[in-house]
Amino acid sequence: MAGIGKILTFVDLPGNELDETGRALLSYCSRLATWSDTSWGSITLNAPDGDQLAGFAAYGAPEVICVADGDSYLNTPALLGKILAQLAAEKSAAIVVLPHNDLGSTLAPVMAAALDAALLTEVTGARRTGAGLRLSRSALGGRIAEAKAWDASRPLVITVALRSLSQVLLPSARPSSPVVAAWRPAALPDGPAAGVITRIPPDPQTVDLSEAEVIFSAGKGCSAATFDQLKELCRILNVSFGVTRPVYDLGWTGFERMVGQTGRTVTPRLYVALGISGSMHHVGGIKDSRRIVAINIDPKAPIFPNADEGFVADLKEVLPRLLDRAKTRVGGAA
Repeated sequence: MAGIGKILTFVDLPGNELDETGRALLSYCSRLATWSDTSWGSITLNAPDGDQLAGFAAYGAPEVICVADGDSYLNTPALLGKILAQLAAEKSAAIVVLPHNDLGSTLAPVMAAALDAALLTEVTGARRTGAGLRLSRSALGGRIAEAKAWDASRPLVITVALRSLSQVLLPSARPSSPVVAAWRPAALPDGPAAGVITRIPPDPQTVDLSEAEVIFSAGKGCSAATFDQLKELCRILNVSFGVTRPVYDLGWTGFERMVGQTGRTVTPRLYVALGISGSMHHVGGIKDSRRIVAINIDPKAPIFPNADEGFVADLKEVLPRLLDRAKTRVGGAA
């Protein structure tokens, strides 16, 4: 069965680091290229250094294409999208893979329009079907499962849902010696380009829990005193806090902070469950978290088999210590 055409993925290097999302994209495209019997490569906005290049090599990336002066286009994402589309066309890319984050979801429609390509966002799965792919995605906050077929008659631009990405290095991945090449657009696209004036970081205390990176959640094992300590800890650490249904029913916080199948389904990189027994409704809402840490006084609590790490401890003893440690680390913040 013939290949479906070259795959290119855009890997941002925030802070000049190959982060979790970047490694997960490399893993995703390596697997996609293997079972699609096709070639692939990655695009960056600056040349990777030794450590970064080792990361690309570990996932078997055959080539890394560096856009000259790429960082200078980050504040003009519409222009960057057209430049990346120019590169994808020059390299005859059949599929362009982007992460479904702020930058990826902005670039994808611009690139699709410039390439006259099909576009599908928040992809959760893909499998080979004949000459093309069958792609699945979740819509309406995960309430609807949708599947679409791509027949390879024209290019495809996809964004992959972050919850579906994994940076796990599979045994089947064959390390490579990536060819690093610089690329400069022949000419910048015409027309004005809207620019970013400033970036305001999200406030973890108010951000929608479905978008939160780190969540500390309180269950019915929390008393009113330990709940207040938890909220203070979250404020000092600058992370989000959530609650289970029993805590919400006590009226200690609003519905927007409730985690679980009857509240918010969350996919943070770290979820800390404090005094949460682990009902199936709550576990169902957190199962896609990258790492789950649980603290509960009951060693038989159902949360433990669903956690990556578990600690049997009394929150009345643990939270004051965590709070003191956090205050010390941030310079005695009150």
